[in-house]
Amino acid sequence: MILTVTLNAAIDKRYVVDSFAVGEVNRVRECAYVPGGKGLNVSKPAAIYGAEVTATGFVGGHAGNFIEEALKPFGIKSAFYHVEAESRSCINIWDETNHVQTEFLEPGFTLSEEDFSGFEEKFRGLVQEAEVVSMSGSVPKGLDGTAYQRLIRIVREQEKPVILDTSGKLLEMGILACPTMIKPNLDEIRMLTEKSCENFQDMVDAARAIHGKGVKVVAVSLGGDGAFAVCDEGTFRARVPKIDAVNTVGCGDSMIAGFALGFAQGLGMAETLRRASAISAAAAMREETGFFVMEDMEKLLPRIEITRLEV
Repeated sequence: MILTVTLNAAIDKRYVVDSFAVGEVNRVRECAYVPGGKGLNVSKPAAIYGAEVTATGFVGGHAGNFIEEALKPFGIKSAFYHVEAESRSCINIWDETNHVQTEFLEPGFTLSEEDFSGFEEKFRGLVQEAEVVSMSGSVPKGLDGTAYQRLIRIVREQEKPVILDTSGKLLEMGILACPTMIKPNLDEIRMLTEKSCENFQDMVDAARAIHGKGVKVVAVSLGGDGAFAVCDEGTFRARVPKIDAVNTVGCGDSMIAGFALGFAQGLGMAETLRRASAISAAAAMREETGFFVMEDMEKLLPRIEITRLEV
């Protein structure tokens, strides 16, 4: 079972308008509501691939009930910790005329130490049943940079692999607990290593420095240029074929799902990176965030070029 953690789950609302005008009445032509948060955008592609997935984190109120209900069609088991306050919504407005996207991200509820301690107790039990744990995204108000540290330590105590995908102070403090894997972007690598990373080799060297401090896998997405991963097996680079990208939002989360699948199945890094890259690319070909079609992924898989870097 893959256990995903979304501490700040949301309802993602996508509004399509002909032309977005500030200060005016805007009529919505199309709208869609889906369960959101980076951890849930890992859950969905992992479940589509066929894995048993349990999603945990915090939800509350009627919005929280919607999030849990909306996961059922994917076959994802909900094991959230419930609070009384309403879960947040995140609104994405797509302007069809100008091809401009505007987002409104609610802060969500505030958690107490009592809430988080209660969640930790529930989390310990869930980790016992998991093959791999993936935790992603921001945290609700009331939690500080130690939140992921505490959860990572619980997973490590049970000797399970744990993936951390977050940013800023949460990432900086989270890696002190030595998660199995992180997936930083260029800005985050610069923050973690204080290196400028002006070229590809600089990025590889920086990722190797992070790996040397106890993070077993450091994976870096290069967008259309693929990705690379530094691990105990060596350094591997994936190059992906050109695709007709429709929506690249959440492709990094789909890549995390691919790594979680690889860890759960005990695959080597070359095959894990190939799988993760194919799922991520397939997700970019579809409009819905956190979604891909197996047929797309299977066509892409043999076209992913994996090389081992010796430099």
